[in-house]
Amino acid sequence: MNVEISPHLRDTAARLGAGVPYALKVLAGRLADDPDLGRPSDLPGILTATVDGELFEDCPDLNVGYIREPDRVEIRYVSTASTAQPANTSADTQEPHEVPASEPPADPVADAITVREVADAWRRITAWLRHHAPDSYAALRTGADSATVAAVEAALGVRIPVELRTLWLLTAGDDGARGWGCLPGNRALMPLDAVAAFHERRTRSRTDGGSTAWQATWIPVVALGPADHTSGLYLDTATGYLGRWSPYAEAPDDELDTLVTYLEEVADMLEAPALAARDKPGLVGGVLVWGSAVVPGQEEGWRPLAG
Repeated sequence: MNVEISPHLRDTAARLGAGVPYALKVLAGRLADDPDLGRPSDLPGILTATVDGELFEDCPDLNVGYIREPDRVEIRYVSTASTAQPANTSADTQEPHEVPASEPPADPVADAITVREVADAWRRITAWLRHHAPDSYAALRTGADSATVAAVEAALGVRIPVELRTLWLLTAGDDGARGWGCLPGNRALMPLDAVAAFHERRTRSRTDGGSTAWQATWIPVVALGPADHTSGLYLDTATGYLGRWSPYAEAPDDELDTLVTYLEEVADMLEAPALAARDKPGLVGGVLVWGSAVVPGQEEGWRPLAG
């Protein structure tokens, strides 16, 4: 059985501990002999294997997600294992949010395809960042573990769609490089703790008689910047589409994006910048800076990309 490790995982593994890359190689050897070693995960089509960190020097306990096909295995993500339990109450001891009971997916085949589409798009984005904008790549957080995602789900009180769950298992947010996130407009993928806090604040404001614009089924995903949450993009779990929030009454986008199509377009714009329509990627040193975020006076330091 051929076992492949996604190239972007090598840097992620090294950041988790000096012994993690070797531990992955050992696990790959075990999977070659026993591809059904792992157990089903929360993600359709993804199996999870665990690694005992005590068996390796400078290696924490790990959760490793992989896809098992008839003739190959591909390791897709690695994260540190956690014994943290999902949160049951908010900080002010309110009654716990209730997450709807787990239901079998309406179309497990479609969910498995979604998992692969998100993973492939994110792999393309991070591969580009690693080679062209290393500072932006270094600002990305490693993937969250299943327990952390479950805790966020409990705090939100809404089921996290498979595409967002997949993305969070690959990366838990973007801390930004020089204040810039890596997504178009130099927006930043929100860290999971910020997601839960923002959603609770906006939902509470709505129930307390504040703005009625925010819906409980909206999960904030992308913010204006790493430290600026005044506007951004949310994922509407009721429709599956991304929408915008901001202090202004903006008209809705003519073209509706899912999280999959959004990530795929970001990857397309980075790989073929000459064809980019919504925004133009460029570089300031080792940082990805999109054209729409360049302010007057910064043009000389910004190098637009061609190709």
